[in-house]
Amino acid sequence: MVTILQKNIMVLIDTVYQKVLAIANKEQRGYITPQEFNLYADQAQKDIFEQYFYDINQFERVKGNNTEYSDMLDKLNEKLSIFKKESDLTYSTDHFSLPNNIYRLGSLFYKKNIIVQEINTRDYVYLKSSPLLKPTNANPVYINIDQKLYVYPDIINDDISCSYVRKPTPPNWPYVFIDDMPFYDDSNVVNFELHRSEENNLVNKILQLAGIMMNNELYQVASQEEIKDIQQEKS
Repeated sequence: MVTILQKNIMVLIDTVYQKVLAIANKEQRGYITPQEFNLYADQAQKDIFEQYFYDINQFERVKGNNTEYSDMLDKLNEKLSIFKKESDLTYSTDHFSLPNNIYRLGSLFYKKNIIVQEINTRDYVYLKSSPLLKPTNANPVYINIDQKLYVYPDIINDDISCSYVRKPTPPNWPYVFIDDMPFYDDSNVVNFELHRSEENNLVNKILQLAGIMMNNELYQVASQEEIKDIQQEKS
């Protein structure tokens, strides 16, 4: 079941599903099954989520003292806030393991307040041979190899934590069949985790994905809707 708080901060998948079906039906472009919708919904959410990082990178390059760019950057960071997490890491044999749902690693900490600097293998060979620069408990470092974190000095085997951005949870429009027709069953619903302002963007992207698979004309309908949204935001 969906709480009132969740309704205020996320995009409801049933709302998006009904909009997608209504547009597809209005334009007589064919039927999108629940299974197809769930696949498109997951991809659409991933696309929008990954676009945030591209946009942030672009705005950070040019923002300077531009208030407009700074405001847009703030909005993007606000949209990502739900995905920002902190976690204590588990030590196994010789390394620390990252969370399974990690998308991008932020900072690594020792005892919560000592920043662990990332280095590469070449740097470590140089540092460990230097009496002045070799890693210590007060100045630890780590190497990331295939999502396994090797922390030095290697006597450190606990008290490591990190900040990170997690992956979005795949959305799911659950359904049951009654008389061979799918009906919404909210007992197992997984709503979109994107900011509620992304609702129309999700609808458009799902239609585009479905249009590529079904009919190019459906893609054109979605593109026209997206252009309208952009024009409204600018006005």
